[in-house]
Amino acid sequence: MDLAFARRFAARWQDDWNSHDLDRILAHHDDVTFSSPMIARLTDDPAGTAHAKAAQRAYRAQGLERIPDLRFEVMDVRASVDSLVIDYRNQICGRVGEVLTFREGLVVAGFGAYGETPAN
Repeated sequence: MDLAFARRFAARWQDDWNSHDLDRILAHHDDVTFSSPMIARLTDDPAGTAHAKAAQRAYRAQGLERIPDLRFEVMDVRASVDSLVIDYRNQICGRVGEVLTFREGLVVAGFGAYGETPAN
């Protein structure tokens, strides 16, 4: 993966999230496994991991419903061999890092990492 692809993806990712359109948000996902403190918080599952696209849809739909002012602003992007890192700011100015791994152009795994700022 090159940095140009990572930047294009991050710009589209930001637009998709800010649209609050679940189909747009999930369009770039395959049968993904994603872990995040927000999953633990929204689902009351301390494992904080959603497996498969159906679980992603349920988690992300819940997030959009419970955080109606959800908004992301990409601050920086980095590329690796088959992964990228999106450093972004959320609606409460919290900084978040999201690492996404790709296979054949689709996200297949990822995780979100939060700092001291609350996630919602």
